[in-house]
Amino acid sequence: MAVLLLVCMCLWAEPGNDSRRLSWEWWPTGIGTADTCELRGSLNATCTLQGLASTGSVAPFLLHSNTLGMTAHTPYSGDMIVGLHKGAVTPGRWYDYDIHLTAAARCYNAVADPFSLRMPAGGAWKHGGVYLPEAYAHVRLFLFDLTAGIAPLSSSIIDEPLSMGGLLLTTNAPSMPRISIGIDHYTAFPGCYGYFELKGGLTHAWLTGDSYVKGAMLHYKYIGFRFGGKLPVNLTYECHHAAQWGGYHPEYGDLGNDWKAYINAFFARAGGSMLNDQLNAQGNHIVSQQLMLTGKGRDWQVDVYWQNLSEDNLIFLGFGQNIADGLWGVRVRLNNQRWVEGVSYEFLNTTDQSGPWHDRDGLCYAGGDSYYRNGVYRGGWNSYLHTIGNPYLTSPLYNTDGTIHSLNARVRVHRAGVRGDIYGFQYKVIASYARNYGNSQYQVRPLTDNWAVLLDVKRQVKEAWQLVFGLRLAVDAGSQFGNRFGAQLTISKDFSLTTW
Repeated sequence: MAVLLLVCMCLWAEPGNDSRRLSWEWWPTGIGTADTCELRGSLNATCTLQGLASTGSVAPFLLHSNTLGMTAHTPYSGDMIVGLHKGAVTPGRWYDYDIHLTAAARCYNAVADPFSLRMPAGGAWKHGGVYLPEAYAHVRLFLFDLTAGIAPLSSSIIDEPLSMGGLLLTTNAPSMPRISIGIDHYTAFPGCYGYFELKGGLTHAWLTGDSYVKGAMLHYKYIGFRFGGKLPVNLTYECHHAAQWGGYHPEYGDLGNDWKAYINAFFARAGGSMLNDQLNAQGNHIVSQQLMLTGKGRDWQVDVYWQNLSEDNLIFLGFGQNIADGLWGVRVRLNNQRWVEGVSYEFLNTTDQSGPWHDRDGLCYAGGDSYYRNGVYRGGWNSYLHTIGNPYLTSPLYNTDGTIHSLNARVRVHRAGVRGDIYGFQYKVIASYARNYGNSQYQVRPLTDNWAVLLDVKRQVKEAWQLVFGLRLAVDAGSQFGNRFGAQLTISKDFSLTTW
């Protein structure tokens, strides 16, 4: 049967279409197969001006979330963002590199809550400041990648502008300083003719935005496997592990910042000086497993995916106590349909959390996970009061009582989106509905909800010095944030400084 299926796949491949032809190359790395010396490097600059105005005490949810903190949550704000970028241009060579430097200046109005917006440079300004959203270099040598600096970090199995983001690490919080090494993109395994691919990496980062434990660090590693290659159906599995560790607690002091503590964090081993870490594992550990089934044709691709989240022992996806929790999604990409280039739908549920009880009547049920919270790292899974993980587990910057962790980690969310290009107008429309239940310690009564809609349109106008004009309109309706409307206008220009 397997041989018959393989023969059918071979017959399915069209001889005249290289993109669909099955590969019989022993190790198709794509490296060194073509001389790309004619491709020259270039240094480019970008300048963006953006202004936001909205009703209510904070900006609409979809205007602020998943922007790396580059859009303020306050109702009025303005930003000037400038950047220098040298992109990667030689994918077929044995080496490549790119450099990114972005600086932003912001002014905004204070809001009636205990926090002013905290900038990634480490200070806190009442009405504005200057910070670095990006400052990093990436080098590829053969198949291996090295990244160092202030760089975005995401753990989601898909790269989709319509997605709400994964459950572990997303683009919701400002980027953190990090050093990463690994294979960033799926690469064929030797001897498997491209039908088995893998990727993986190891990251050490500094949680400079932790508002409670100073000097805390982030350990993150992942591995992924993809089966199918150029076959019309692919199966992908990934496992991601992250841990907050180290730093200096205002009450407990040194939480372990040496090599031994790092090894404990790496293997999720018990250790340290605190009883909690000795009984469980040193640090705050979170694991996300992800599974995706992909079907693809000449002009289309459909991805169906499932992500889970676990704060207990690692149990294979689909098993364990919190099987009811996770992120399920479907994405459709259309390659030759400019008006509609992509459609997605996602459903998020985090209301189970391994059951209602952690322990009761002398028995340990290992429930009450209270995602993104930790008794030692009281700021939880957050940086600069932004959720590092999924933004629908609401960031602490929305809290009005001074709490520095998420008060809303039990949610059910439906989210749909569509994007495309209509006569040069690139657009994105996203709509979501969130039902909020609080968390294990803080129950929302009555339950709150929020309807959110975002329209994002941009267009390059060649007659106006090739400026790119953008308009983002967003609406919130419901009891979570109240009813509010906001608009953000952006004007950007790209410059080519030099080539070589």
